[in-house]
Amino acid sequence: MKKAVIFDMDGVVVNTEPLSHIANKKFYDSLGINVTDDVYSTFIGNSDKNIIQKIVDRYGVETDKEVLLEQCLNYYCDEFDNDPNLELMPGVNDLIVDLHTNGMILLLASSSSKIKIERVFTRFGLYPYFSHIISGQDFEFSKPHPAIFMEAVEKSGFTADECIVIEDSTNGIKAATAAGVYCIGYKSEEDSLQDTSLANEVITDFKQLSFERISDIK
Repeated sequence: MKKAVIFDMDGVVVNTEPLSHIANKKFYDSLGINVTDDVYSTFIGNSDKNIIQKIVDRYGVETDKEVLLEQCLNYYCDEFDNDPNLELMPGVNDLIVDLHTNGMILLLASSSSKIKIERVFTRFGLYPYFSHIISGQDFEFSKPHPAIFMEAVEKSGFTADECIVIEDSTNGIKAATAAGVYCIGYKSEEDSLQDTSLANEVITDFKQLSFERISDIK
């Protein structure tokens, strides 16, 4: 019986991917670099600091990495704060409430920086539902490295077999699999470049999940 659900955030809990793409495009333009969609898709699921490292390595940007990270986050926060249409992914709030009401332990394991997570959780009132919030900011390696999910399993108080992960990115699904956790891949139309084939199962609508459905996963 599954006892804990570990959620990714961007593209799973909240539809920040379009917003992030706009913010990142402005950031890349400010650096004078062209990041193609194919390259950008490989960044999805990575922590902000690891994305910055990849940009420095790939494009030879010479600005200090801490300065670059601050600039990147500033672009994101500006877009976030000025986007009145940002919403949770369809059906995910009902699922979160259903799981929490029935005693399922919920954790967040997101590659996003803490400032991004705080903005999302404050805006949508999510803090009461989650026992632990884990940011990729605190890890040397980001997804597909399994460290963040291994930490989430440990904090849940259960074994990996008693947990599931809900992920939308190729890197995230690889990380969950490497951590030995059952992974449900969420496939939305906007994430067509993300490969969910390694997930144990794939959903396209959160109405496909419920407390009863998840708790009975073997």
